[in-house]
Amino acid sequence: MIVLDASALLAFLQGEPGADRVEEVLDDAVVGAANWSEVARKVRASGADWGVASGLLLSYRLRVEPVSHRDAEEAARLWKRGSGLSLGDRLCLAVAARLDAVALTADRAWGESERVEQLRR
Repeated sequence: MIVLDASALLAFLQGEPGADRVEEVLDDAVVGAANWSEVARKVRASGADWGVASGLLLSYRLRVEPVSHRDAEEAARLWKRGSGLSLGDRLCLAVAARLDAVALTADRAWGESERVEQLRR
């Protein structure tokens, strides 16, 4: 299972490099509710139609996963000054850890590990 970061979903929606990798996993992927909100905000801010974008994403078997209080606590634990990881980033990593999944991101600040896959290498 793959947990998608907002940056990965935005890359897919905008046809950016790595969009094909996101499409490969969308039928068996999860996005945390916090990252879903981040995507919705960015799509709306760009002037695009969120109804169309969310309809496209949900036409796959993409699941929006609630963020639990334990996820919130793990995200707080992951905070480090100067790490470059936003609250949304840390919540994505926390959801991935809870689900024993890999997080897919286009955000280079995350690095790469057994728990993080970079969308663009």
